[in-house]
Amino acid sequence: MRTRTLGNSDLTVTAIGFGAWAIGGGGWAFGWGAQDDADSVATIREALDLGINWIDTAAVYGLGHSEEVVARALEGVAQRPYVFTKCARVWDANRQIGKSLKAQSIRAECEASLKRLKVDAIDLYQIHWPEPPGDIDEGWHTLVKLKEEGKIRWAGVSNFSADQMAQVSKFGPITSLQPPYSLIRPEVEEGVLPYCRAHNVGVIAYSPMASGLLTGAMTRARIAALPADDWRKEKNRHYQEPLLTRNLNLVELLRGIGTRHGRTPGEVAIAWVLRHPAVTGAIVGARKPGQLKELVGAADWRLTPAEADEIDGYLKANPA
Repeated sequence: MRTRTLGNSDLTVTAIGFGAWAIGGGGWAFGWGAQDDADSVATIREALDLGINWIDTAAVYGLGHSEEVVARALEGVAQRPYVFTKCARVWDANRQIGKSLKAQSIRAECEASLKRLKVDAIDLYQIHWPEPPGDIDEGWHTLVKLKEEGKIRWAGVSNFSADQMAQVSKFGPITSLQPPYSLIRPEVEEGVLPYCRAHNVGVIAYSPMASGLLTGAMTRARIAALPADDWRKEKNRHYQEPLLTRNLNLVELLRGIGTRHGRTPGEVAIAWVLRHPAVTGAIVGARKPGQLKELVGAADWRLTPAEADEIDGYLKANPA
């Protein structure tokens, strides 16, 4: 699988990374429903066998559970992948999630993540959200200090605007940005991705298949049957009308393009994200063994200019 250097770091990452959001399981505000940990472990190990060399998780995924599962999956693995995680989301005894970018909170979160992941240093530590916005300077300055202390190897941000990146960079260079980027969420093409390209900030795009919507496996019946604690059912407007019909029609266009090459709709969606010159890699989630095999081909395959134009034509004719 092709690799690229992530921003100003010495991390050489594959074009696709494993996303560990869904394996956090259910029972929290942004869960994906019940998840079998044995399936999660097997899926992560399959990702490594397929050549993927980085895993992206976050402390808040499953309220610590995703990090614990990642650690379990990597026990005894000789050639360990890079492990990326995030801070700035905390929770209480009632599993209610709060937002904090205060130095004391981030330091405590970092120590907790190191313990759950069973590592001495985190390869890439990211501010999950720029919230509260008035504290982003303090939050980023803390990550810079953690890097100097050896607790983390590289520091990045997630969901930041170009202006916010410019604001905090006075404390130290940003290694990477993790933005939402997909066919149905292309907003970062204006301003954010050009900023990253101009300032050598690596980009690892999350939800390139729109949280499963563009895989080709999602149908109206399957969406209706999603468990009550799957965040997509009520909190993701792209899973609801009037956008749902527009998005499912887009999937059929991707299916047609993929069929010409023996590719899945999900591979076409990922390839569309990877086509952008600012993007270093795409985060691809999976919950069961076998799912990644239908997607990893996107790392080394590219759409033709005519196919990219075909997709862009549909998006312009059917704006979100």
